[in-house]
Amino acid sequence: MTRKLLIRDVTLRDGQQSLFATRMKQAQIERVLPIYKEAGFYALEVWGGAVPDSIMRYLNEDPWERLEKIKAEIGNISHLTALSRGRNLFGYNPYPESVIEGFNRNAVQSGISIMRIFDALNDTSNIRSTIKYVKENGGLADCVACYTVDPKFTKTERLKARLKGKPLPKAIFTIDYFVNMAKALEAMGADMITLKDMAGLIPPLKAGKIIKAFKENVKIPIDFHTHCTPGFGLASALTAIMNGVDILDTAIMNFAGGPAAPSFELVQICCNKLDIETGINLDAVVRINKILKEIRLEMADIDSYKVYPIEFDITRDQLPAHIDKYFDDAIEYAKADDEPNLMDVCGKIEKYFNFPDPDEKVKFAEVPGGMYTNMLAQLKQLKQEELLPRVLEVIPTVRLAAGCPPLVTPTSQIVGAQAVNCVLDEKQGNPFYTNNSIQFVNLVKGSYGKTPIPIDPDFREKIAGTREEIPFNTAKYEKQANPSFPKYGDNVKLAMNEKEELLLELFPNVADKFLRDKVERIYGAKIKESQLKKQRAYEAEREKYLKLSPAEKEARLVEGLYNW
Repeated sequence: MTRKLLIRDVTLRDGQQSLFATRMKQAQIERVLPIYKEAGFYALEVWGGAVPDSIMRYLNEDPWERLEKIKAEIGNISHLTALSRGRNLFGYNPYPESVIEGFNRNAVQSGISIMRIFDALNDTSNIRSTIKYVKENGGLADCVACYTVDPKFTKTERLKARLKGKPLPKAIFTIDYFVNMAKALEAMGADMITLKDMAGLIPPLKAGKIIKAFKENVKIPIDFHTHCTPGFGLASALTAIMNGVDILDTAIMNFAGGPAAPSFELVQICCNKLDIETGINLDAVVRINKILKEIRLEMADIDSYKVYPIEFDITRDQLPAHIDKYFDDAIEYAKADDEPNLMDVCGKIEKYFNFPDPDEKVKFAEVPGGMYTNMLAQLKQLKQEELLPRVLEVIPTVRLAAGCPPLVTPTSQIVGAQAVNCVLDEKQGNPFYTNNSIQFVNLVKGSYGKTPIPIDPDFREKIAGTREEIPFNTAKYEKQANPSFPKYGDNVKLAMNEKEELLLELFPNVADKFLRDKVERIYGAKIKESQLKKQRAYEAEREKYLKLSPAEKEARLVEGLYNW
């Protein structure tokens, strides 16, 4: 019996977020939706992540309208999926249950059928309530184990720590760590588990081993999500397939590669050779890809790479014999667990298709690409770029002190920014942690949840002023103000319905401006239209008056019908 691999297409959310800072306009998305309806992907990731914030901030578009329009076109052909951070949703601080419930209820009602839920600390308790609300409203809970790597310490650092009586941990994020998390999520009601490698740091053999362990230990479907930033993406996707993954995340070629997900077309070629069925209409994929190239050229000013894949029609183009053999070789190397040769041949495949070269700096530093660029930008702003190598050395120390949080958004940015602060402290002759960001203080305090390993109480007291962990207290949460606009009427408010109120709660500053502009646009236009109608009526009456005889004019004025 032919094996089936389900494909989640992430082009319209993760693909454009990774390559074009989430700047696709609604009109551009609508150009490909009718063809996506023909393509027949298992799922389309179209919402969540940076989409709601970015389209309000940069495009002046309504996130809820975007989702509802996509749902209206796609219907039930493919699941629509979104990404959220569990209790944190889209921000740093946890939200009260009312906001979590309202968001997930409205998301499902507006078209999301699979909510992918992750937590930046891999703290499953931060995911629990979202599972509940998604499922209560008829959605599927896709629960995430965020892949991350252990801190890298030199032998000298380990020896010094041992001599001080505080040996450094050797292995935290083991296969057992991820398996135990998957089991916990399944027990909490997850409908599927995703091994989500948001930084693209998982090497092929590790990916295969974790997927195989998931398949042996949980009964629900397993999804694999990765990126190509440091060059592991295609090879790791292949080993995931060969170890039984049920669902794989890919992007269509012109929105794939580099910091984005592996290309669907390359995965499909591998599946053809492995006699694995994806069920995708390849003719539709070719047509989508052509339009995506047009859209990509339209967004050239914000394209982070401007490296375009070759023109390739998977339905009819024949690969050169040596490239076709590379795919065969890749499969054989994956079967043999020959990671070096697998990586080499997958690199040659991606080179032929003209995907961006691996980011060797990210690969060596073992930090997410976004974290690396954020730190570099922070140092450039201060004209201290030469400190970057030292910052990279300090990251493991800062991360370990903070409980070894996974290097995913937003904890990767918190740790990275604090490492920069520490190196700046050092340069000025001050001890580490002289200057601490409020996010780092809150992380150490316990506001964001439980870290993978406990934080030293002495360190917590030094940074946050408390030896005990203090969880975020949602009882102190203050709802965002929703002012009225009396000049437009008694019932006109900044947020006119629950969905707009949720935008205010989740994105206070961005939504405030977006909704104010919307109020002015809608109600300001109504007032102008009303004034215009009055002006037109006045002018019509005046025209009638001017056509009257002098006696009739006099009579009208006496009757008080006109006041000219």
